[in-house]
Amino acid sequence: MFCEWLGTAFLLAAVVGSGMIVLKLAGGNLALALLCNTLPTGAILVVLILVFGPRSGAQFNPAVSVALALRGKLKWSTAATFIVAQILGAIAGVWVAHLMFNLPLWQLSGTTRTGPGQWLAEAVATFGLVLTILGCMTRTSASMPYAVGLYITSAYWSTASTSFANPAVTIARSLTDTFAGIAPSGVTAFIVAQLAGMLTAVGLSQWLWGKPIAGLGQEYDG
Repeated sequence: MFCEWLGTAFLLAAVVGSGMIVLKLAGGNLALALLCNTLPTGAILVVLILVFGPRSGAQFNPAVSVALALRGKLKWSTAATFIVAQILGAIAGVWVAHLMFNLPLWQLSGTTRTGPGQWLAEAVATFGLVLTILGCMTRTSASMPYAVGLYITSAYWSTASTSFANPAVTIARSLTDTFAGIAPSGVTAFIVAQLAGMLTAVGLSQWLWGKPIAGLGQEYDG
């Protein structure tokens, strides 16, 4: 639980902190700001999964924890405690970022992110993330940190929502009125879309990897 809390806190500190510093350095160029927000996020994910993966699995994402519980890779009681730790860690990470940049601790975002396109983007982003994780687990678990970091880096630029793909991240980013924020009114729809994407990925993973692979003599559960 502590690893999930600390890892998620570091993730949000990187997302929000880099979002604040790039606005100072990008000179109003939003494309450059997004790029400079993307690179630290993808990079920190690789580091955090390498560091905390051996201890907690380095999920840092309630959608991933639920997916692993649905696939029988995580006890439901453990998933529940992880989700609490992830949400609290995400909020802590946002607050640390605020303190580092001398901003008020408590904020609500005014950035509106809503509409069918954004919701579909979150479903697609989460579907791809969960499928990436479950796919790596079947044969190439050592590649997981790099695959996840690269996937999020790509999804930042290929989805209309810039790929939150994480309910804990979504909740925490509603508490920062900065470049990375999302207005609280948009949180519920984002999370619903994320869970829909996750469930679709779990179902597809069962079809793709839930049966014995010919010639290997064992079943890969995902």
